Amino acid sequence: MYAYAFLKVPDPSAKLPMGIESASTLVVCNQIAALVEPDLAVDDLRESDERLVRAVVDHDRVIQELFTITTVLPLRFGTVFLSEQHLMEHLHDRQAHYSAQLERLEGKAEYLVKLQPLPFPQDNPESETQTGRKYFLAKKQRYQAQTQYKQQQQQELDDYVERLRQQGLEVLQGEGDDEVERLYILGDRPQSADTMQPLPDQVEQYTTWQIAVGDPLPPYHFVS
Repeated sequence: MYAYAFLKVPDPSAKLPMGIESASTLVVCNQIAALVEPDLAVDDLRESDERLVRAVVDHDRVIQELFTITTVLPLRFGTVFLSEQHLMEHLHDRQAHYSAQLERLEGKAEYLVKLQPLPFPQDNPESETQTGRKYFLAKKQRYQAQTQYKQQQQQELDDYVERLRQQGLEVLQGEGDDEVERLYILGDRPQSADTMQPLPDQVEQYTTWQIAVGDPLPPYHFVS
């Protein structure tokens, strides 16, 4: 039995998202439910790369559509229970744990913040024509300036993270990729598209970074 997410039992009128290949449904145990696609054969999805990639995208789509209805605890792609009975037993055993997590995440959303480091300013072209002692002095000064610039970048990053936490936001630092720093932030879920951007005031003071904030997402990185 393929599972997408755990959630509080929703209103009976709530429209559930379409699954990867068929309709999704709920397995309910007391106050907690699991959104499942009972007959999905996960092994069949791996028959081709194209089918597998499409399934991964659809898995994420289902969770995001469900997130528009209620608070969710997202599950990883490929999460399968042997039977409905096994799933029911799991929900029963973990009822208090999942209820506490859902309560903590009520009204919250995850934001991905990408910080792109701005390059060190280019040399004055005239410095390239210098020779002898002036040339080596210019090289030394440039090296010192680059080192100071790197230190400034790290200081600004640390300050930015600290200011986010001072706002009461939970922050997780992801692994850098191509020098881009990634922060996962748990903040208030917006009531409209214009109401919440988890950026400190005066963000322009971070002169060595270009900062971009993504749209509100299910709390992928804040669920255990």
